[in-house]
Amino acid sequence: MVVRRAGLCFASTISKSAQGSFVEMNSKKEAASSDSSIKEKDQLPHQSNASGARSSTKQPFFIGVAGGTASGKTTVCNMIITQLHDHRIILINQDSFYHSLDAKMLQKVNEYNFDHPDAFNMELMLSCVEKLKGGLTVNIPNYDFKSHKNTEHARQVYPADVIILEGILILHDSRVRDLLNMKIFVDEDSDVRLARRIRRDTIERGRSIQNVLDQYTKSVKPSFEEFVLPTKKYADIIIPRGGDNDVAIDLIVQHIRMKLGQHNLCKIYPNIFVIHSTFQIRGMHTLIRDVRTTKHDFVFYSDRLIRLVVEHGLGHLPFTEKQVITPTGSVYSGVVFCRSLCGVSVIRSGESMENALRACCKGIKIGKILIHGEGTNGRQLVYEKLPTDIASRHVLLLDPVLATVKAISLLVSKGVPESNIIFLNLIAAPEGIHAVCKRFPMLKIVTSEIDASLNENLHVTPGMGEFGDRYFGTDT
Repeated sequence: MVVRRAGLCFASTISKSAQGSFVEMNSKKEAASSDSSIKEKDQLPHQSNASGARSSTKQPFFIGVAGGTASGKTTVCNMIITQLHDHRIILINQDSFYHSLDAKMLQKVNEYNFDHPDAFNMELMLSCVEKLKGGLTVNIPNYDFKSHKNTEHARQVYPADVIILEGILILHDSRVRDLLNMKIFVDEDSDVRLARRIRRDTIERGRSIQNVLDQYTKSVKPSFEEFVLPTKKYADIIIPRGGDNDVAIDLIVQHIRMKLGQHNLCKIYPNIFVIHSTFQIRGMHTLIRDVRTTKHDFVFYSDRLIRLVVEHGLGHLPFTEKQVITPTGSVYSGVVFCRSLCGVSVIRSGESMENALRACCKGIKIGKILIHGEGTNGRQLVYEKLPTDIASRHVLLLDPVLATVKAISLLVSKGVPESNIIFLNLIAAPEGIHAVCKRFPMLKIVTSEIDASLNENLHVTPGMGEFGDRYFGTDT
């Protein structure tokens, strides 16, 4: 099997029975993402959110699936959706954006070319896609193939992690291609496609076999050769045999999972670790970010997220291999983590993470640091109480929102090696990550989500407000 991707060639040998299952990936240049940076100061963003309600600017992953009529595009899309069950995915069919036919057109409907680019309202489709990209809800038209008109009941679609655009001419318009992160062309034998189209149109759309054949000869086949087939050259991935190509679908899903699970900053800084996002984690974030959430619920779901972050952070500690004997007399090969560690919480928000750390590490020592951030003099150290032997320990630094490098500077000044510090956060802003990682490149950051950015008031957005006030019930 030969797979070409991003200018590289990977080759492997497969059995003869599987030689037909291949994916051809065209070379594609990926533009390097440019992240905003801030000056390396001891003062980083405040934790409060902006007062105005704004949606997150996290970009969805756009996939375009094109191919001839009845080539298996929808089947491929459904297989991708099924395998990516732990992500929010929406499927938008290009067929939904057919122009409605007026009475005059309906009289000559058999002569109308539904496979021509002009048959689609691409301006409306682009408008909907741009709104979804911006985090807005849209109404997708509901096209009736029997009446050839849009019905009154449009489909309301919410933003999602993955947005799949499917249609015969999805790759025809350059404006649509520019929006796509992955472009797929489903390739199928023309005889197979014709047989599928006859079965579909006679059963689902109430047409006669002769009507389907006449339409195929007059418009479908010529339009495929003139408009659809040439778009194959724009595809990143070409799937022979459509939904029957399990190998191709698996490779596509693996690539999408990798892209979804890897924040752009993780490609720049290898010392950033974001815990794997699931619907459970997304749901908990939804609750703690909601301004209407009660203190009881905020504390409950924050504690759950904190425990996950702490457990993930402990996984980055050094370990030694060890074999033990189980009650059945069997040998189990496992590991033992280092015991020379301690926690340091940044007062006061960081104290909310202490219980989770104590629950995971019985009897662990926890130091405290108080940093005052009011006024124009930046963040100043007010109080510190740390273990006397902290320089010989691995340190778990606790602060729900990545908000200061002052605490890290103090730990380093006490003799703690950068590589021995693991900074645990619930959320972090890109600007804060840049400042920390550039100044302390050996330190590890473990977080549950990386937010979009800072606003003009240096507040993390979308954020979750002043964490300490909401957690301890002192907010107004």
